[in-house]
Amino acid sequence: MALNPQYDAIGQAFAQQYYSTFDERNFGTLINFYNAETSLMTFEGIQIQGAHNIMEKFNSLTFQKIQHIITKVDCQPMFDGGILINVLGQLKTDDDPPHSFSQTFVLKPISDTFFLQHDIFRLGIHSA
Repeated sequence: MALNPQYDAIGQAFAQQYYSTFDERNFGTLINFYNAETSLMTFEGIQIQGAHNIMEKFNSLTFQKIQHIITKVDCQPMFDGGILINVLGQLKTDDDPPHSFSQTFVLKPISDTFFLQHDIFRLGIHSA
């Protein structure tokens, strides 16, 4: 495969759709971004594999309201036709103050679409 010339437009659109779906807490739709077996997520250092297990993690989160405030989305094409996406922003849950976060995604091509193969999420909270 070759580099996808539309990598930036695809990556930007993916990020917008992903966070819109997440902020609506529509995990029933969000599961469709992930592969049932091969998607991998690291959530605050915890490794999770498979769409069902990733959704279990999302459903276990205790917030009632969530808002991702995106600062920047950077995208790079991958040599297998995939897209690397790095997101920097702030996360606001319930009445808590916003916290910085970063999230990295790898979209892998399958037929004429993509699935989310890798997802790494980390809050920007520093402790000594």
